Amino acid sequence: KSTLIRCVNLLERPTSGSILVDGQDLAKLSDGGLRAARHGIGMIFQHFNLLASRTVQQNVEFGLEITGVARAARRGRAAEILDLVGLADRASAFPSQLSGGQKQRVGIARALAGNPKVLLSDEATSSLDPETTDSILELVKDLNVQLGLTVLLITHEMEVVKRICHSAALLEAGRIVESGNIIDLLNTAGSKISHALFPLGESMGAQGNTVIEIMYAGQLAEEPIVAKLSREFGIDVNILGAAVEVVGGTRVGRMRLELPGNADRNSAPIARLRDSGLFVEVLSAGVLCAGSLSAEVRESGA
Repeated sequence: KSTLIRCVNLLERPTSGSILVDGQDLAKLSDGGLRAARHGIGMIFQHFNLLASRTVQQNVEFGLEITGVARAARRGRAAEILDLVGLADRASAFPSQLSGGQKQRVGIARALAGNPKVLLSDEATSSLDPETTDSILELVKDLNVQLGLTVLLITHEMEVVKRICHSAALLEAGRIVESGNIIDLLNTAGSKISHALFPLGESMGAQGNTVIEIMYAGQLAEEPIVAKLSREFGIDVNILGAAVEVVGGTRVGRMRLELPGNADRNSAPIARLRDSGLFVEVLSAGVLCAGSLSAEVRESGA
């Protein structure tokens, strides 16, 4: 994962293929062109990599200093960004005087100092405690909206994906095996990302009954789905597992239900669920079917 994200700004150079950022193939640029392109790409890391002998302000200014930005301009920019990340009152502190969360905020400010269009995040919250992780994720979400910033992050934590991602790609053995909009992936039969985001356990119901999984989003997540189904068809519906979360800004859920009898007997209830706009996957009786899920998803650069 880390190798892939380092290819985006050519810290790792691929042996073949193209690296397109904002329509520009970085692998084909001259050294000067690549340096210019990298100004539009910021990066934050798992380890903060701050300069211990420099203050917070000086750490944020460092990249601008290297690129020749005038002293007054870089001081003004650093002060602006530190205010944005909530560290204006810590500008004169040294890294040894900061908490882990504050150090990561300095890392974010440093990455934003050059006013990039893209922010790369390589496991940026994996070494932080849960409360600090939440605050950093909220900051990244806010920056995505306020600055129109595209955020590409590497993580092995599904909670991070739930909290801030609008799209995702799953890597296995160095290859992307699944990718797309989060809601679309939840609407895909057999999606590994869907099952990782909403683990429902291994319970599969009694022999001879029909087990289905349904996905729902937006307003459908507020509907009494099981109660309506039970009343309309006069059947006992057993909930084997359920999860409701806010994913990519949209309330979504996954539920595993057991219906009495085989799939043929339950064709009408299943059809009713699909007609209601739910995605339905039949897991038992050797049948695997798919329906459609419609939901509004807010467009974002993340």
